[in-house]
Amino acid sequence: MAKVPNILSTIKPTSGYVLIEPEEATKQTTSGIYLPDSATGDKPQQGKILAKGAPIYQDGREILSPAEKGATVIYKKWGGNEVKIDGKEYLLVKFEDVLAVIS
Repeated sequence: MAKVPNILSTIKPTSGYVLIEPEEATKQTTSGIYLPDSATGDKPQQGKILAKGAPIYQDGREILSPAEKGATVIYKKWGGNEVKIDGKEYLLVKFEDVLAVIS
């Protein structure tokens, strides 16, 4: 059996970035109808922070990550860079592209 790498030991975000595991797209409506992949359209803009990079400094100010590891966040629709590891997609998103933290 092949050993699956731990994503946190494989990827460490650089300063100003967070590593996000996007939520799966909903494939079933509230009424119970299953949708094909082609019908779901856009990818979700919500996910869980797996790791965060160090703060960045702009104009002498320290800018921290907007959320801690384990938080669920909403990020910009076109924000982030996709990274694929063992067939699973993750996103590296700039601090500024995180729009909200879900409580």
